[in-house]
This record gives sequence, structure tokens and C-alpha cells, in this order.
Amino acid sequence: MNNNTSPTACHLGPLDRLSHLTGATQRRVLSAAQLRAHGVSAASAGSQCRPGGPWQLLLPGVYLLRQGPPTSEERLHAALLYAGRPGQEGGGGLPEQAVAPYGAVMITGLAALALYGFTSAPSLLSLGTIDVLVPRTRRLRSTGCARLIRAHALPRPEQVTGVPVAPVARALADAVSELPDAAAVRRLLTEAVRAGHCEPSALVNELRQARLLERPQVADAVDALLAEGRALAEDRLYEMVRAHGLPEPVWNVELRLPGAPSLGGVDAYWPEQAVAVELYVRAPHQGGKAAGDPLWSEHARKREHLERLGVTVVHLTPEKLRDSPGQQASVVRTALTAADDRDPAAYVLVLPR
Repeated sequence: MNNNTSPTACHLGPLDRLSHLTGATQRRVLSAAQLRAHGVSAASAGSQCRPGGPWQLLLPGVYLLRQGPPTSEERLHAALLYAGRPGQEGGGGLPEQAVAPYGAVMITGLAALALYGFTSAPSLLSLGTIDVLVPRTRRLRSTGCARLIRAHALPRPEQVTGVPVAPVARALADAVSELPDAAAVRRLLTEAVRAGHCEPSALVNELRQARLLERPQVADAVDALLAEGRALAEDRLYEMVRAHGLPEPVWNVELRLPGAPSLGGVDAYWPEQAVAVELYVRAPHQGGKAAGDPLWSEHARKREHLERLGVTVVHLTPEKLRDSPGQQASVVRTALTAADDRDPAAYVLVLPR
């Protein structure tokens, strides 16, 4: 007999052993599988949820270990536990710490945007349902506060306040798919770009994949979104030039040969070095820099024409200006420095546009 065994511990029931779990939000909400791991049977859990009992059933197989209305956080965890069913799928015999707490699921839609701090999204408390992104093969139905959205391929989630959340672009696409109000759609998309949550190209790509660009309320909002994205990219270009000590160019001008049609507009131009910078911001129907991309083909034709005249054209994307402004400044500086080694450029008129 082990004389170190506490007599009191020998008489602890399974419900008593849960008393230390009720501090954190995650531990006040437990699935049936988690309760079984603590020695609480389904029958014992059910008895605790009877009228007057200390617990309540939030969703099928998900329990709140207290009475009273659930908080927003508790509803989030309940929806994830219901959709993910930890302890039942995907564990592969790994220790509990090695398995994602909620399996391969994540919060998406308006609830995700609220977690990201979108001021134009409803508060978590006001949402009647919480959207959860789940694998296509998950055999569950939406119920209660949990609305399941199935995906062929799940994105890598972000961790926000300890909760797995779909990336902003995907969460926006899932939210927009349920919003008929054009003004609400426009507010969400505009805030996403203006507040720096995601790039317009990433968002437009998600909307395209979700087949939402044909909806009138989305198409109108995307026009505003792209204008917002271009303005943001122009601000980043100004900041790059000034922060990295590049010579000041002339901004937003049209180039033209004397007595000839316009050569097109550029976002920045250094006349002495004959170096131009042009921002490449994709439109909704366009993808990457491919042969079938009409906008990129237009950029390529303009670049070829200008370079035949001795003008060096540097194309920059909003993503590059955001992620590596120093590297992009080096590219521009190299083009400026190399001007002395090139043949003189043709004389072009520089006009405001």
C-alpha cells in the first residue's frame, strides 16, 4: 500500500476533479470527449444539466460548466468545440498538448472580423450565429449558435486572443456571401484595405474564388476597394522615396513625344535619369503577371515602348511596397545610378495628368 496516497483524493468524484478547470473561459466550456477524459460520463454530464443543475448544454456534446447566459468568448469556444470535436478526430495517438485544441476548424465570417477589431463589423455579443470554417468532409450540421461553412481546402488560421481565426480575406469573403446590404459590404471591404488588414489583390482573389464578384453589391464595393488600394500604394511609394533618401521625382505625370500621341502615365519620373516607376494594381477580373492578363500586357507594351526610347521603367506592386520597401528602393536607386552608363534617352515631354 502506498502510504503517500491522500485519503481525501481517494474519495474525489469525477465532478469534484473538474473544480480546478472552471477558471479560464476555455475550461468552462468542455466537450463530451473532454469530460470523458476527466472521468465524467455522458450520464453524469447530462444529470448536471437538469433544471436547477449547475451546468448547461450549449450545443450538442458541448457543455458550459455554469449557469447563466454564455459570454461571447464562451460561445466562440463552444462553436469551435462542436465543429472541431477534439479528442475524436485527428489526434493520431499524439499527446493532448500536440493536438490542436479545436481540430482543423476556425472562426470565420463576421465573428472573425469582430475578433480582428473591424469597427464596421457587428460586435460578437450581437451576433446570433458564429461562422466556423470546417473541412468539406465534416459530418455535422449547423445548429444553435454554430453555422458551419465547408471548404475544400482550409487556409492556415491566425491566432487571435487564443482562438483560431481564418485569414482576413477569407473571413471577409464568407461574411460578404451572407450580406445583401451594399453599404455594409462596402464598409467592410474599405476598412480591410484602409486599416491595412489585407491587400486589395488578396481580397479580390478570395471574392473571385467564392464567385461573389458578379453580385451587384460586391462589384460596386470592389470599385471603391481598388481606388482605396491604389491610394494606399501611392502613399507607400511616397514614403519609400522619402524614407530611403531617393531623389525627389515628379509625381503622377504623363509622358509624351513632341507632336506625337501620349506614351502613357507613370506614377513617378526622374527626368534627368529617364527613370519611371509605375504601380501595378490588378483589377477584379485579372490574376497575376501572365500572358492572359490584359492589364499586365498593357504595362508590358508601355514598358517596351518607353525603353526603346531610352526610358527605364520599374514596375512595383502594392505588396512589394508593403513587404520590402527597402529592397524596392534599392531597385529604383540602381536604375537611377545606371543612367550614366546608358545612351541618352529621347526627349519626352513631362505633363501633369
